[in-house]
Amino acid sequence: MQQKSARAKTLPSHAPARAPDAPEGELRPLPGLDYGVLDQLMGYALRRAQNALYLHFQRAVAAQADVSPQRFAALVLVAGNPGLRQGVLADAMGLHRSGGMRLVDWLHAQGWVRRAADPLDGRGWTLHPTPAGRAALQRLSEAVLAHDAALVQAVGEGGGQLHPLLERLATAAAAASSAPLP
Repeated sequence: MQQKSARAKTLPSHAPARAPDAPEGELRPLPGLDYGVLDQLMGYALRRAQNALYLHFQRAVAAQADVSPQRFAALVLVAGNPGLRQGVLADAMGLHRSGGMRLVDWLHAQGWVRRAADPLDGRGWTLHPTPAGRAALQRLSEAVLAHDAALVQAVGEGGGQLHPLLERLATAAAAASSAPLP
């Protein structure tokens, strides 16, 4: 049996238990834990913020507990672009084709999206929202917009600038990742 060193860190006894299907849990600083360089990194701060946003999103759409931000985004894209090719949806979401197929399978199983043979490529599929999908999107959109507005308001002054700044950051990071390394 291994002995724990005196420096071993443990979770506080008041840490809430997580359901097995819950998101990863909050990424909040734990007292007494040295985060080192992580406290200085924008990426880590964004990861913590994204995690908190995900958990807030889950509470906002609790009536549709299986809807994740990714599934919601896919439904938005299909509803806004009837006839969208399944591979284009995967590309638009930054997914491998197999991940896109699993996502579409889920949307199809909900009755929110139907597949049709691609008239330009018989090996592919186009995606179309169903009436149930449009109704689900309407309900979900209302909850998600309220969730987003509440978070922007919670940020306070400058909250309205957060979205454009994040878009600029995404563009800058994409450009930096495609630039040759020094």
